[in-house]
Amino acid sequence: MDEMREKVVLNEYNIDHAHSTDYPGNYTGHDDTWSFKKFKKNFKIIVRNLDDEMMEFDMIGVDAAIANAFRRILLAEVPTMAIEKVYVYNNTSIVQDEVMAHRLGLIPIKADPRMFEYRQDGDDEGSPEDTIEFDLKIKCTRTKNAKETSNPEEGYINSSVYTKHMKWNPLGNQAELFPDGISAVNSDILIAKLRPGHEIDVKMHCVKGVARDHAKFSPVATAFYRLMPDITIMRPVFDEEAVRLAKCFSPGVIEVIEEQGRKKAVVKDPRNDSSSREVFRHDDLKDSVKIAKIRNHFIYTIESTGILTPDLLMVEAIKVLQSKCKQFISEINQAAESNME
Repeated sequence: MDEMREKVVLNEYNIDHAHSTDYPGNYTGHDDTWSFKKFKKNFKIIVRNLDDEMMEFDMIGVDAAIANAFRRILLAEVPTMAIEKVYVYNNTSIVQDEVMAHRLGLIPIKADPRMFEYRQDGDDEGSPEDTIEFDLKIKCTRTKNAKETSNPEEGYINSSVYTKHMKWNPLGNQAELFPDGISAVNSDILIAKLRPGHEIDVKMHCVKGVARDHAKFSPVATAFYRLMPDITIMRPVFDEEAVRLAKCFSPGVIEVIEEQGRKKAVVKDPRNDSSSREVFRHDDLKDSVKIAKIRNHFIYTIESTGILTPDLLMVEAIKVLQSKCKQFISEINQAAESNME
């Protein structure tokens, strides 16, 4: 009973207990009614790794629906700033205007979206409160007295256009609000290749948006989760079998130790398991282990594009979910009041 409630079991040809069953009354003798007190006791967040670009943490004590809600919000509903309008004054490069605009739009902009408002529909000019402006003016020329070379970086000036060539034009009091300036997340993103005589002169407007409208607004390179693996050795496995059993799993999952002069397989770190089920290909080993996943233990990974740090992105995702819940409760109350009338 406990296994059915708490674990998803991976068999050779099928998966058991994959469906969610923690709703009230499903199991005799188990009180699965939701309460804040019980949730607070069981819920845990354990941060395993954190830097400016990536965070890995464990989320324990929630249903898959909640974990998936955060994933979807991170991918599509946490706002960022991205290039929306591109005004092309001159473009004699081999990159067409619309392709150039598309490439520019996908460049992640290092600007805190919390400092800006959404631009109103029909407003093409924008304001300091909702718009960031960049200029890109660059022309390729030949290097004076350059020797014959096949390397364009030596023979030409500005043969490659990078995001470092984009110049920020502060609007209103933006220079005071952002003393460190606003730029692309990375300065070495290639925009175009030029040759002598080619020139690019464009102005760009960045606006606030979400990725459900366009992928360029996504604040993450990816956000995903997996269930915590649970590996149980069902019988003692020694010597040559122990070595083969360890090779059936990802490195670090099964360790071979010395015990009374014999090699013995023990579980070291199930977290590293990739759930390949390779062990089921060996008839003499398939009954030696049980592979499962803990139903309410999620290993979460967030990879930021660099606009905001991944821990801030998770905080913003929580705020978005809170807003959705408040709106849903408000609509329920309104519907109840209208029915009473």
